[in-house]
Amino acid sequence: MHLTHLACTACNKEHDAAVPQNVCTACGKPLFAHYDLVAAAKTLTKESLRTREKSLWRYREVLPVKNPTDIVTLGEGWTPLLPAPRLGAKHGLSRLFIKDEAQNPTASFKARGMTAAVSMAKQYGLKKLAAPSAGNAAGALAAYAARAGMEAHLFMPRDTPKANIIECEQMGAHVTLINGLITDCGAEVAKRKVAEGWFDVSTLKEPYRAEGKKTLGYELAEQLNWTLPDVILYPTGGGTGLVGMWKAFDEMERMGWIDAKRPRMYSVQAEGCQPIVRAFTQGDKFAAEHLGAHTRASGLRVPKAIGDFIMLNALRQSGGGAIAISDEQMITCTKEVGSTEGVFTAPEGGACYAALKTLLAANQVKPDDTVVIFNTSTGLKYLECYGG
Repeated sequence: MHLTHLACTACNKEHDAAVPQNVCTACGKPLFAHYDLVAAAKTLTKESLRTREKSLWRYREVLPVKNPTDIVTLGEGWTPLLPAPRLGAKHGLSRLFIKDEAQNPTASFKARGMTAAVSMAKQYGLKKLAAPSAGNAAGALAAYAARAGMEAHLFMPRDTPKANIIECEQMGAHVTLINGLITDCGAEVAKRKVAEGWFDVSTLKEPYRAEGKKTLGYELAEQLNWTLPDVILYPTGGGTGLVGMWKAFDEMERMGWIDAKRPRMYSVQAEGCQPIVRAFTQGDKFAAEHLGAHTRASGLRVPKAIGDFIMLNALRQSGGGAIAISDEQMITCTKEVGSTEGVFTAPEGGACYAALKTLLAANQVKPDDTVVIFNTSTGLKYLECYGG
């Protein structure tokens, strides 16, 4: 509503938000949306939020869609921040929470990014959208494209969880399975998009999925009465949610809603695919591709992320870090969370709980810390990981 322009996250080159954009035309890095926050703050206030709809579009002044009639929604966002007292008590934590993104449409956090991306595609008059996906993003794009009457062209690794593939097919998407990783799927989209007339909505290769994901940060602040948690554990593949939240915290501070204190942000990855963990540990600005990537947590099987430098910057500025978890640990922890708190997490959510255990053992999380674990999808989409 108050979108002013797009700017490169690396070289700061400005781009016109009135026309569709992918990455920076100068350096090829991700673009971020910028707003007139002074104007936005006139109507977007803590008081006004009390009577608004329980969806992420409650923050519409700091979301990019100009005309409300272009919003393509399935009721996404405003997911519960569930207290986890029994799980916390095991570790002496009195303020442990699970942000349960499985309660979104299409049962994952990807709904947040796709509602924004597809709404902007509708505003621009686009008709054909394409993306590579490890599973959940494809399901979300299929749903929102169907809702908007657009074509969705999806490229997924052949070993993507079956539930995701069926989900996409049943929503009328064009599904292509690739022998390879999500990077191979992305290369296929890049090779064909011009000839096919597709607009690429890959992770951080268009500016608006991050805008939908940033509402995670707004919701956390609002649900915790405008005090951010001390620690956030976030499962990181492409990392849009992590960088989106970091962006949201900056916007909220500029509007006077929060102070300069930030949560310690932790990227949680799989041992078999840990480019961000390696780069963080080595002090690198960019993350080298993780060759031979493998993990049963399909959402974490992203060997190279275009937003690597943004993630690494957020982790370092926040005083957080990056942790790699084995598949065995994340599957075991999924059952522990489920049997203790009644939340059937995706393996990625189990990985975050396993990472919390690692931080507690290293005395990097204190008993009086407010800790938020992200569960990004339902375990029902990953049945192949359990019991067989």
